Amino acid sequence: MPIKKHDRAKISEGDIVLGLMQQQSLLISHLIEFAHRHHGDGEVVSRRVEGDIHRYTWSDVSHRAKQVANALDDSHVAFGARVATLAWNGYRHLELYFGVSGSGRVLHTINPRLHPEQIAWITNHAEDQVLCFDMTFLPIIEAIHSKCKSIIQWVAMCDADKLPSGTNIPNLVSYEAWIGKKSASYQWPNFDENTASSMCYSSGTTGNPKAALYSHRSTLLHAYAAALPDVMGISARDAILPVVPMFHVNAWGIPYSAALTGAKLVFPGAGMDGKSIYELIESERVTYAAGVPTVWQMLLTHMKAAGLKFSTLNRTVIGGSACPPAMIQTFREDYGVEVLHAWGMTEMSPLGTLCTLKNKHLKLSESDQMKIRLKQGRAIFGVDMKIVDDAGIDLPHDGKSFGDLWVKGPWVVADYFKSEGGPPLLKDSDGVSWFPTGDVATIDNDGYMQITDRSKDVIKSGGEWISSIDIENIAVAHPSILMAACIGVQHPKWDERPIVVVVKKPETQLTREELLAFYAGKTAKWQIPDDVVFVDSIPIGATGKMLKTKLREQLKDYVLPNL
Repeated sequence: MPIKKHDRAKISEGDIVLGLMQQQSLLISHLIEFAHRHHGDGEVVSRRVEGDIHRYTWSDVSHRAKQVANALDDSHVAFGARVATLAWNGYRHLELYFGVSGSGRVLHTINPRLHPEQIAWITNHAEDQVLCFDMTFLPIIEAIHSKCKSIIQWVAMCDADKLPSGTNIPNLVSYEAWIGKKSASYQWPNFDENTASSMCYSSGTTGNPKAALYSHRSTLLHAYAAALPDVMGISARDAILPVVPMFHVNAWGIPYSAALTGAKLVFPGAGMDGKSIYELIESERVTYAAGVPTVWQMLLTHMKAAGLKFSTLNRTVIGGSACPPAMIQTFREDYGVEVLHAWGMTEMSPLGTLCTLKNKHLKLSESDQMKIRLKQGRAIFGVDMKIVDDAGIDLPHDGKSFGDLWVKGPWVVADYFKSEGGPPLLKDSDGVSWFPTGDVATIDNDGYMQITDRSKDVIKSGGEWISSIDIENIAVAHPSILMAACIGVQHPKWDERPIVVVVKKPETQLTREELLAFYAGKTAKWQIPDDVVFVDSIPIGATGKMLKTKLREQLKDYVLPNL
């Protein structure tokens, strides 16, 4: 008999009928065990810091991850203690992903592009006990090790005979000496799936960085979701090149999804230039790649100059910041590569949305399909999202109303490590807690979300909002523009007016008037920038995003023309 609504609150514990399924915690160790047992001969290929190519299998990853776990046990690193990495994408880093978390410690990936003082602050805040680093970052370690009070073991990720001499880093050991003589036999412990597995600090452009502390449960749910056909669509038939770094939000969870599916992994190491990436894609027959727009711009520039094509690459996930429409079109039309536009955050593990078409969209014209592809996409199951006004009131999903984007779900943070910065969640009118992303967005009636701006970057002119992203995308579509950033500057009448700051491609000629004329017919006249500022470079942050805060600082004395 169905339960009446007014009786639901009266259900007692004795009335609940439990399913008769086996109980097993969702643990990261299960991923590597699965990869070993069912995809053991699957390849993992890395370009090492030394420059050579290293090859082995998922079974090898499993064995060496167990050696890592034994090394941590023998070093008396406690359950739940933090083990830090300062490393590129490579096989040793992958072993730490599973060996550290699988044994019950917390993997703490540190972004080496942060300022050394920030890195030292982060290691102390996290109370890291071990720090494993690629030799590229030896100068950073030499500069900060005396300031890192909690670290008891420094591990250089190199062969035993490559350990640097003449350094004063205490308790320094090579990675291979650290794990080399340890047993490859290890019984992974069983524990609560809500136990912390890894942590990642925000870039910390304002104030101290804050850490998202992921759990085994959240990581595995995220890995499942990322592999879905309408998300990253990862399979055992793929050879995946994660250019997105393993030191930032766990390379968007790709190492975990690859273990879950048995996909081939190809790691680029420190080689992030267009030529190196292209050569690795071709030599390893990569089918799938993931990275931020700035990396793909370098790749496309190299390919166009050399007249190159892809032989196997068929799709790429682009996230980190909004992908310019011109980049999506270039990949699709010139190289036959499908671009999957994605959006997420450190606080979301990181995936929130990914853009793929629905069945009903397949009969649309290419231009109408492109309008959909330019959006950040639909929420992945496991993520709920909505847009609200300044009072926190829900706004309609009509594709026109824009407001602050809020999210919730099992891989979205509830708090920061040590509650740094205070509680991050806000409650809506129903008392439900949501995480405010800091993005301004629209959501249409098919569920497609489109970021219009960061809340701190939106330009308010004459009471109307102007999307800096739209202004930037138009500029980047010009054949002479390499990068573009739109910021607002003060105006006595309109409060703010947009200007576009651009970097021209080498050996190209372009005037202010020509670029402003390029905007005609592409946006409303009142949204066209008031000026163009040509610069040699635009400041880029530790995660590959443009730093508009620094750009505004650089242009603090700028005055609009004709004022």
